[in-house]
Amino acid sequence: MARWPSARRALAALANEAKRALDGLDDGVYGGEYFGLGRNATDRAFLSGYERYDRDTSNANIAAYLVWNTFPVKRTLDVGCATGFVVEALRELGFDAQGVDVSQYAIDHPALGATGYLRRADLRQGLPFADGQFELVTALETLEHLDPADVPKAVAELSRVTSAYALVTIPSFGHNRNGPGGWYQAKVRDERIAYYESLGPDFEGPIPYLDLYRDIRGRPIEGHLTVASFGWWTDRFAEAGLERSDSTEQRLHPDLARFGLTKYWNIYVFRRPDVADPQPAVRSAQEQADLQGRWQLDQR
Repeated sequence: MARWPSARRALAALANEAKRALDGLDDGVYGGEYFGLGRNATDRAFLSGYERYDRDTSNANIAAYLVWNTFPVKRTLDVGCATGFVVEALRELGFDAQGVDVSQYAIDHPALGATGYLRRADLRQGLPFADGQFELVTALETLEHLDPADVPKAVAELSRVTSAYALVTIPSFGHNRNGPGGWYQAKVRDERIAYYESLGPDFEGPIPYLDLYRDIRGRPIEGHLTVASFGWWTDRFAEAGLERSDSTEQRLHPDLARFGLTKYWNIYVFRRPDVADPQPAVRSAQEQADLQGRWQLDQR
C-alpha cells in the first residue's frame, strides 16, 4: 500500500508531461502562448507570437482571396497552417484544402471549418503526401522558422508535393526584382543593421544566428532563424526545380498594397518549369467585388 502514493505521483507527473506536450509548451516557441493562450494586450509587447490568433489577425481571408483570384487550382496544401484558418477559408470557397503544421497545439485546436483536414508534419522530416498530390502549396511566414541548414530539404519537399505552383511569403531583405525590396529592420539586431547595410547589394545572407533580432526573452524574434535576401531564397527554390513566376508576383503587389500587407508580406510565386504562369483574371470583377464585400476586404 505504501507504494500507491508514489505511483499516483508518477502518474500525475506523466499526465502533466502529456499536457505540456499537448499544449506545445515543451518546444518553448509554438505552444499555446505563441497563439495567444493566456495573453492580453499588456503582455504582448516585445514577445514573440500573437496577442490573439484568429482568422483576422492571421490574414487568412486575404491569403485565401489571393489563391482564389490567382490560381486555377482545386487541391491545395497549406504548410505551416497553424490552426488552419487559411484551410477553413479556402474550403468555404470550394477548394479541396488541407494543412500541416509542426505545432501539436495548433493541430489540436483547429479552426472549425478546418477540422479533420489538418495533421502534424515537419518539413525537416518529410511530408506525408505523394509526389505532386497538390496543385498549389502555400507556405506563408513559415520557412524563415527553419535553420538555414534545413531550408534546402524543406524547399525540396514543397517542390515534391506540388504539381504546379507554390505561393510563399518569407521575410527577406535586399533587391526584389518583382516588387518592393526588403529591409534589415526588425530582422537584424539594431546595433548590427549599419554593418549589414554597409555590405551592399551583393550580400545575400543568411544572417548569422547571433545577429538575429531578439524578443524580450532573448530568443530570435517570432522564432525566425533564416533571414536572407530575395536572391538567396530564389536560388534555393531553383535548386529544388521551381521557377519564379515574375508576372504573377507583379500582379499580386497592387492587392498587397490595397490590403496593407506590402510591409509585412514579402511574397513569392513559383511554378514547375512545365507549367504555364497563371493567367490574369481568374475571377470576374463582380466575383472579386462580391467576395471582398463578404469578407470585408473592401474595408481594408
